[in-house]
Amino acid sequence: MSPRRNARALAPRPKRHAASGKTRALGQHFLRDDAVAERIIALVRPTRRDLVVEIGPGQGALTGRLARASGRLLALEVDEVMAAGLLERFADAPHVEVFVADARSFNYAGLPALKPDPAGRVLVVGNLPYSVGKPILQALVEAGPVLDEMALMLQKEVVERVAAGPGSKTYASLSVLTQLACEARLAFTVPPGAFRPPPQVDSAVIHLRVRRAPPVQVEDPERLRVVVLAAFGQRRKSLANALASGLGIQTEGARAMCAAAGVDAGRRAETLSLAEFARLAQA
Repeated sequence: MSPRRNARALAPRPKRHAASGKTRALGQHFLRDDAVAERIIALVRPTRRDLVVEIGPGQGALTGRLARASGRLLALEVDEVMAAGLLERFADAPHVEVFVADARSFNYAGLPALKPDPAGRVLVVGNLPYSVGKPILQALVEAGPVLDEMALMLQKEVVERVAAGPGSKTYASLSVLTQLACEARLAFTVPPGAFRPPPQVDSAVIHLRVRRAPPVQVEDPERLRVVVLAAFGQRRKSLANALASGLGIQTEGARAMCAAAGVDAGRRAETLSLAEFARLAQA
């Protein structure tokens, strides 16, 4: 069954308000500021050659603009009532497809084959629900080079963490793992008044360009991920103690691991560069 037919089947049930309540439970705040919408889309500059995936279109503040600019648009909406509304709105736009889908578990691997032009890009744009923003971001990062570029709205504190560098208090495992896969920058912040209903916190848009290869040599990506998570698992401890606890090894073994990587075992994880984490994983 095609995605448009799948969503069309929802149309006879427009009064199911329970699904909309579920969306609010996910922490969704709907964008209502046209200027912010234009700035988000300008970050990735979609063209008729590009496939755009919009995550959490909701009431469609970004969807219409993306539909006009892109060659093909896939809208992933977990709320069935909203998906039905989007399908009705874009019924005359065959290049717009609506999927009732959870972006945390969506299969991104096949997206390049859906590009309207083989030379085009796969772009991801979205105003991510606060409560599931981090898992969605992690799924996108793990999708790797099948994607090209992303512009994502999240809580400001999450965006700051993703874009943080070594030595920052917000530098964390999410920073390291995202920056190994993408060039990341905080593009701009968004005040609560840009949404309906207004959230209690500021939001920000992160601009991600997916790397074709990591910026440092990585022999085993999964081993590196395990080491990074262990190092930040108890970030107030010294690197050796955090690694010993997180990896289930003796402290002396963790110290030897640090020595082999040329990293001071007394440092904390938040001070290490991407290259130093890569050397730790190799050790």
